[in-house]
Amino acid sequence: MTCFLVTGAAGLLGGEIAAALADKGHGVIGLVRKNRTVMRGDGEQMTTGDWSGNAPAPGEILLVQGDVRDPHLGLDRDRYARLAAQVDRIVHCAAIVQFDADPEVYEAVNVDGTGHVIDFARARPGAPAALVSVSTAYVCGERDGPISEADASRPERFANPYEASKFASEAKVREAMADGMTAAIARPSIVVGRAGDGVIAGFDTIYMAFKLLAEGRIRTIPSTPDATLNFVPLDHAVNGIVTIAERIEEARGQVFHLVAGSPMPVADFFELVRDYPQFSDPEHVLPEQFDPAMLSPIEQRFHRRVAALYTSYFQRNPLFLEDNTEGLIGGGGPSADKALMRRQIDFAIGAGFLPSESVAA
Repeated sequence: MTCFLVTGAAGLLGGEIAAALADKGHGVIGLVRKNRTVMRGDGEQMTTGDWSGNAPAPGEILLVQGDVRDPHLGLDRDRYARLAAQVDRIVHCAAIVQFDADPEVYEAVNVDGTGHVIDFARARPGAPAALVSVSTAYVCGERDGPISEADASRPERFANPYEASKFASEAKVREAMADGMTAAIARPSIVVGRAGDGVIAGFDTIYMAFKLLAEGRIRTIPSTPDATLNFVPLDHAVNGIVTIAERIEEARGQVFHLVAGSPMPVADFFELVRDYPQFSDPEHVLPEQFDPAMLSPIEQRFHRRVAALYTSYFQRNPLFLEDNTEGLIGGGGPSADKALMRRQIDFAIGAGFLPSESVAA
């Protein structure tokens, strides 16, 4: 049995990864901060216990309260050392994923937090614990065209501080790999619900943009004709991360794009939205023709607070290559086509997140 530490185990990806590893017979210790509920992607709550210093049994998930912002992960010296001695591999999911946090929060959690997890891996007696660090495909920033998994070049501009913080986080992992640590980087794109039925435990990030569009809170979106949206189903991202973690000796030193086999053209996305009569039909204009002053006062408020955080995704066309992923897993992600995204929207409607009837703006 391998003992895994999953940071951010109460998060969307972390919870599903912890559950998948336990299902495979591994012992799992989940590092959580405040939320102690570990859920699968379908919302099923996992049975967990408290880590009291003993290693988990095969298939068991134990939780330890901590904080990656702290150099000792929020643990006292004895617990830190005991935990480091038990953990064989780490899946580092803990992160601030919102696009509008304060800069110091990104630095403390996404950047320094990764450094603290690397230090924890090195604290294991003998060889350091192996590490899989979860990043984002959008560390490419506002670049378009083919993006290889091996590409570590800094883009001229990031769309938001979240992307910049993940780029800086990756740099710390690369330094550790260059120093001999067994580690790999997983880069999911825009994570949505399961491929087959759209099921997802929580609606955040890009789903908030869907909601504003569907309800007519945002009626105008600056977009480019060749832009694409790279939606990846939750189950593909989780399977990829778990496979990398289990086969870390093969995966070491590599970066893996966990992305759509082919992204969704923005034009197709708007066509899909128009298929739902209860949804608003947003107008999309070229970015150079977009002026927030042209919006109504209410829409200007929503644009400043939320829409501006996501509009860059409607203006980019990165093509994420999947050579490493295909080599390790045997295939890339499913296409982000209308059928896949219709299942996501239908689930969000059924769950009451998106409107089932027309909503007045």
